[in-house]
Amino acid sequence: MQLKIAYSPCPNDTFVFDAWAHGRVPGAPRLDVTFADIDVTNGWAEGGTDSHDVLKVSYAVLPWILDEYALLPCGGALGRGCGPLVLTREPGLDLRGRTVAVPSERSTAYLLFRLWAAETVPGGVGEVVVMPFHEIMPAVRDGKVDAGLVIHEARFTYASYGLHRLADMGEHWESTTGLPIPLGAIVARRSLGAETLRLLADSARSSVRMAWDDPEVSRPYVMEHAQEMDPRVADQHIGLYVNEFTADLGEAGYAAVRGLLTRAAAEGLVPPLGPDALSFP
Repeated sequence: MQLKIAYSPCPNDTFVFDAWAHGRVPGAPRLDVTFADIDVTNGWAEGGTDSHDVLKVSYAVLPWILDEYALLPCGGALGRGCGPLVLTREPGLDLRGRTVAVPSERSTAYLLFRLWAAETVPGGVGEVVVMPFHEIMPAVRDGKVDAGLVIHEARFTYASYGLHRLADMGEHWESTTGLPIPLGAIVARRSLGAETLRLLADSARSSVRMAWDDPEVSRPYVMEHAQEMDPRVADQHIGLYVNEFTADLGEAGYAAVRGLLTRAAAEGLVPPLGPDALSFP
């Protein structure tokens, strides 16, 4: 069996899927891998015409796709201390009426930002501008926007742009809910059938555990696709986003996902979830 999968070239994804993608997971289906930014895979999942069997997507997009895709209970990115940041040129900037750049309006980062702003920015922010992730910090630095919502390795590099952290969306989420931060999910087509879906989950768990057992084996694959990232930053990235929730969502992981999407639905940001939407065969 060979399945088509799409995930990002970010270090956490290549670390998680290295063993599986290179045929080292016993009994796992062979993978035909496509690398794509998560905003692209979100669009593929929502469009309904994509040919991939398995996709890495934002948890934020689940309410639109769970009729066709099942959430795998492993392989994704949740955690603590790893939330998106709002960055500004001026420390302590009041965001009321200000222009904010975001990487996507279909991202978990965006949902966390809107939930934070609803509680902490009286009157609301101004225009929200969507731009590619790698353009956001330069745009804030150069004064093209007042603030930027950033993710991933930007939390380690924003100071080099002369920027200041205005707020940490993850800190706000954790302090108000006590739950981990849900970021990226692995989904697979329900049409594959329950047996195959369970095999995919087992394969993903085995792949991440093999990466943990011998991290150096995955390093060439990680660095090949890390877009000239400093190896130390790549290691920090993996340390934040690959954790116990990657191996198994568990009770706390599922509570985090449902909590985020329930709050977002109450704000009118996403459709409401059905009671069994997150169930896995």
